[in-house]
Amino acid sequence: MNHTSAIAWAILGLHLSFFASPSLAQEVSGQRELDARVQQFLEAHRYDWRDANVPEADGEVLYDLVLQNDYKRALEIGTSTGHSAIWIAWALSKTGGKLITIEINEGRHREALENFEEAGLSAFIDARLADAHELVPQLEGPFDFAFVDADKGWYANYLRAVLPKLEVGGCFTAHNVSGRRMRGIGDFLDELERTPYLETEIIESGRSGGLSVSYKRSPEN
Repeated sequence: MNHTSAIAWAILGLHLSFFASPSLAQEVSGQRELDARVQQFLEAHRYDWRDANVPEADGEVLYDLVLQNDYKRALEIGTSTGHSAIWIAWALSKTGGKLITIEINEGRHREALENFEEAGLSAFIDARLADAHELVPQLEGPFDFAFVDADKGWYANYLRAVLPKLEVGGCFTAHNVSGRRMRGIGDFLDELERTPYLETEIIESGRSGGLSVSYKRSPEN
């Protein structure tokens, strides 16, 4: 058997083994169906996101960060009505992870739950109606991804509460950080700069007001 024939038989063997595994085929089919459902939901609601939700460009950034780094244990502070959580949870559906998201407003929380159900992502989201000031310090973790889009004056406190529970290699992201004059943002950016084992970049994407992306490195390095 020549080299070309050997490769052809190997490829055929891979195809046969794939189709011989019903569970794997069903898993791939299920993900495709979920992808189509989420895409349909996002398209249908493209212009509906108000109430302090992130723009689509930032949702895509969050999705990419989770997927590219294979994150599985995510935390969101500030659900609003769920746009950013949907992007994060969609990525987590591919990595095998789950998102804890926290919202203090009952009306927004209720609307977010409806959106998660319509998008088909409820199984990947633990949505909690709570005061993040109180709940975040109580969460055990560990987390490998965190996103904050809540009260700006508390950003630095959220960072201090989450950072010990963030795994090395994990990512802490925060929304609307370009305006240093905004109450709390200057303190938050200073806190990022003072933390030697964080590597931070600011992503400007459209009208987002800046998204900080900070990777946690080993303190020993």
